[in-house]
Amino acid sequence: MIYLQLFLSFFKIGLFGFGGGLAILSLIQMEVQKYGWMDQQEFIDIVAVSQVTPGPIGINCATYVGYTTAGFWGSVLATTAIVLPSLIIMLSICKAYFWLSTRFKGNPYYEQTLRMLRFTVLGLIASAALILIKPTTFIDSYSWVIFALVAFCAVLPNKVLSHPILLIILSGFAGYFLYR
Repeated sequence: MIYLQLFLSFFKIGLFGFGGGLAILSLIQMEVQKYGWMDQQEFIDIVAVSQVTPGPIGINCATYVGYTTAGFWGSVLATTAIVLPSLIIMLSICKAYFWLSTRFKGNPYYEQTLRMLRFTVLGLIASAALILIKPTTFIDSYSWVIFALVAFCAVLPNKVLSHPILLIILSGFAGYFLYR
């Protein structure tokens, strides 16, 4: 019975928990209190451990609650249950995208829509980058030069120079040699 409760609780949290890990902690806490799986201090300790371990805090918390409640298989079940709704939704979106891509390949309206979506995503990324541009982020002119070069390479049509991992590595080397 505990396994079914764990699965249903964390599946529900994964399905309806929007806003990231910190936003779903209250949902996890409600389920923990509802079933009496642990007391308040144990939950606070689990949240603290979840914050310092690598990975998303919501998934880490689900894993620890599952382990504390039902051992190894409880942790596997809770982790799977909290991730499963997102996995199902993303697989459905991918399936729909591939179906649309094969169905409407060559359709000028479809192609134009995809081009507009690319610019929308570019705008969202640029917006996030602009939020990070602060006087504390760019400490001198070298920082601005590195940022400008990376931004320039990112918009180049050449796929080799605009690869994100390559840009991160090159930025790291530039920062190392400029600031050592």
